[in-house]
Amino acid sequence: MTINELMDIKEKTKENQLFENYEKIVQKQRNYFKTGITKPIEFRIKQLKKLKQAFIAYQPELEKSLYADLKKPKQEAIATEIGITIAEIDHNLKNIRYWAKAKEVKTPLFFLPGKSELYYEPFGVSLIISPWNYPVKNLFGPALGAITAGNTLVMKPSEIAPATSAVVKKMIEEYFDPEYITVLEGGVPETTELLKVKFDYIFFTGAPSIGKIIYMAAAKQLTPVTLELGGKSPTIVDKSADLTVTAKRIIWGKFVNTGQTCVAPDYLMVHKDVKEKLLAKIKEQLIKFYSDNPQQSPDYGRIISDRHFERISKLIQGDIYCGGQTDAADKYIAPTLINNVTGDAPVMQEEIFGPVLPVLEFTELDEAIDFINSREKPLALYIFANSKKFQKAVIQNTSSGGVCINETIMHMASPEMPFGGVGNSGIGAYNGIHGFETFSHRKPVMTRSTMFDVPQKYAPYTEGKLKFINFALKRLL
Repeated sequence: MTINELMDIKEKTKENQLFENYEKIVQKQRNYFKTGITKPIEFRIKQLKKLKQAFIAYQPELEKSLYADLKKPKQEAIATEIGITIAEIDHNLKNIRYWAKAKEVKTPLFFLPGKSELYYEPFGVSLIISPWNYPVKNLFGPALGAITAGNTLVMKPSEIAPATSAVVKKMIEEYFDPEYITVLEGGVPETTELLKVKFDYIFFTGAPSIGKIIYMAAAKQLTPVTLELGGKSPTIVDKSADLTVTAKRIIWGKFVNTGQTCVAPDYLMVHKDVKEKLLAKIKEQLIKFYSDNPQQSPDYGRIISDRHFERISKLIQGDIYCGGQTDAADKYIAPTLINNVTGDAPVMQEEIFGPVLPVLEFTELDEAIDFINSREKPLALYIFANSKKFQKAVIQNTSSGGVCINETIMHMASPEMPFGGVGNSGIGAYNGIHGFETFSHRKPVMTRSTMFDVPQKYAPYTEGKLKFINFALKRLL
């Protein structure tokens, strides 16, 4: 037997052991779910309150881990990861009783006397696979929907943010039984084996290329999925925009978390009449945000890994308007604007996921709309304009997961609005009630009275019965 054959056997043995271990974990959760313990509202409320306690207790450790992984400033850690998750827990606690209550819907006249309702029931054992860029928010955001809906939960944090993954695992193990919630760490081999196990729902946040793999794995088990993906989210600026506010909001949306945000403005399309003015204001505001040396700013983070640093650095080419500095040892890339970019430039071929903003210009709105529509549907689209006509034209003639007018990113933080993609940018949505509904099966229940029974629906069928049925379908439904 050759060395390669021995290695293959060893690798397959490891894979089998992983699969068997994961299968046992999931089976324990399935058995726990079958007891019905997760379904009562009081149980779910107790778990949400326990999760809030865990977040409060572990906040200092989570802040440190986010800094270790991403050099994320404390304020960003609270605003975009920890604090917002605690606020979402409170929102779910406030609304869970109403959300979970059976909803009566209209009963057609033909089915009276009777009653029609929608019952919300949990799917069962759910799997959440989260990314590294927001390793707390993008893990616990979906998890809140799963918990509120009454599911058990397997959480797979990203191995690329190891410090945060370790803290999350420690926190969950301290506060929850593994039969209810468990955290499994690991990389691609572990995730590959995990996806071979039968789950009742899978929620994935990450790149479209990986989303396709997740989707294929789920299809083999006929498991429903939500895919939160990404893409090149455009920002379009009209000459009617308030340029000072526009500059600040674009900078914040683009460079928060060092540009490593799935809904960050990925490219900027500006009306030619105001492009130079806007770029000058962006450059001015960048200095106000991060000083003239962002590498020394305590408010500016770092790229997550050497691999991503190299990938982003290669995109910095062409007419560099500002920034462009890099430091591989520090995984630092300065906030960078590239002017006069064309659609075939390397920076326009993939989602940037970093602090580089290409700038294109347009003269007529139709040009910009055609350009956006020639590409995959983005996760977000940003419009800066005070012209209602301009706003309406962009919204009605483009398709995207979500839209912000005169703002960036903020739409995804609202628990009242669904957050999700369309087409290549994702399938399904979550946030607040939408997360609860994502992890719930809406079961229709019809109750009929036995006082009246329509004989026309039963065999033997006659011409007279057929006429009655046709009449009922046309007039009574």
